[in-house]
Amino acid sequence: MRTATVKRVTGETQIELTLNLDGTGKYDVENPIGFFDHMLRSFCKHGLFDLSGTIKGDLNVDQHHTIEDTGIVLGECFKKALGDCAGIFRSGFFIYPMDETLAQAAVDFGGRPYLVCNSQLTGMPLVSIQNGKEGSFQTDCFEDFWQGFANAALCNLHIDVIRGRSDHHKIEACFKAVSRAIRSATEIDARRGGTVPSTKGVIV
Repeated sequence: MRTATVKRVTGETQIELTLNLDGTGKYDVENPIGFFDHMLRSFCKHGLFDLSGTIKGDLNVDQHHTIEDTGIVLGECFKKALGDCAGIFRSGFFIYPMDETLAQAAVDFGGRPYLVCNSQLTGMPLVSIQNGKEGSFQTDCFEDFWQGFANAALCNLHIDVIRGRSDHHKIEACFKAVSRAIRSATEIDARRGGTVPSTKGVIV
């Protein structure tokens, strides 16, 4: 099974995640940030990835450390679960519509980290009610999450909002587009016969 568990403990965060690439979309993560929890749940549901674990961080400071480090841990999970990437398609692309928003994502697990993110977000936090108290999601952490993911997973990742009005819709459409792009890239290509998808013979 293509699974991985990664734990990251720093003075700012304590995060442990277990990923199954060939799952059914099950999500069981203790996540203190409501909207972020919703995004990771959507990511798993649409990519058919199983994800479990706990996310803790210094939210008394802000959400940056927690969200960025979660991206790092999730990226490390993908890198570990993919191993030498033998047999996979390696690259994937998807366009996802969500009401007035249209987002696209393209990914290549080619061993070189790079992020291009054109999310067109306003930078205003999304306000919510969590456990009877006002909560929020710092939208400026959206790019930090994917930067951490791309660096750790050693993938090229391009995210673009083609059009949209609502930041909620833009972020969610992006998470779903990336999820479907990653699903396409990490699925097994039967015609490849288990070989590494690179003319080098190895992905480094």
